[in-house]
Amino acid sequence: MSTPTRSHGTRIALFTVVAMIAFAGNSLLCRLALRGARIDAASFTLVRVASAALVLWIILLARGAPGDDTRRAGSWVSAFALIVYAAAFSFAYVRLAAGTGALLLFGAVQATMIGYGIATGERLAAAQWLGLLLALAGLVWLVLPGLAAPDPASSALMIAAGIGWGVYSLRGRGQSDPVAATAGNFLRALPFAIAVSALALAFAGTDADVSGLAYAMTSGALTSGLGYVVWYAALKGLKPATAATVQLSVPLITAAGGVLLLGETLTMRLAASAVAILGGIALVVSSKPR
Repeated sequence: MSTPTRSHGTRIALFTVVAMIAFAGNSLLCRLALRGARIDAASFTLVRVASAALVLWIILLARGAPGDDTRRAGSWVSAFALIVYAAAFSFAYVRLAAGTGALLLFGAVQATMIGYGIATGERLAAAQWLGLLLALAGLVWLVLPGLAAPDPASSALMIAAGIGWGVYSLRGRGQSDPVAATAGNFLRALPFAIAVSALALAFAGTDADVSGLAYAMTSGALTSGLGYVVWYAALKGLKPATAATVQLSVPLITAAGGVLLLGETLTMRLAASAVAILGGIALVVSSKPR
């Protein structure tokens, strides 16, 4: 193997690791901010979306992208899917542990994308059907009523967030400039985020301290805005099945971070569900379709 090829592979691996840590960081930062009521969910969403939009805009300006081209990038439909994800994500984490939320989120994301493939004519092999059933069984087991079950309403919100992110991801496939499209979508998502915050202010009130605002800004600027840029750089060197598989590490990183940084408990139900969901999805994306 030549030195340039080895260097390229190392760079892609590094980008991938950084992006997965960033994605897990979104869950940890959101849970950290909301658990101590340092900021309300609506304000967290607004600050996160605004910070991500600002960072992505600066990146595009730094690389010489014209302002008009940037404003034309993205779409309102994708922006709506993005705000469904971001708002439901924040409100779900008011009562969900970091690891549980991440597992529900990524399980719903992959189920949405796999379901779309089946609905549009993709044929699955027997091993893929087995993996899909295993993943769905793990998801059902995780949310079944019981002492260790997560809050039902919060679980439903996180599943909705996963569906929103799955739709957003499906709409973003094949973008010639994914960074510009993401910047445009975040900019378009801002009015929706402001509307969510205004409704929260009218019906429940909003509150935020300095630490809560800092967590939200970090989530938007670093783990969302810059995290997506790094991920798109990594995608250039990853095969689709590999890209789908490595994302399964995010719930595991998040669960570990929740235990180490937030003092959360790793329950047997969460561990068993994680094995079923992540193992099943891995089986789907790694097996060859018929």
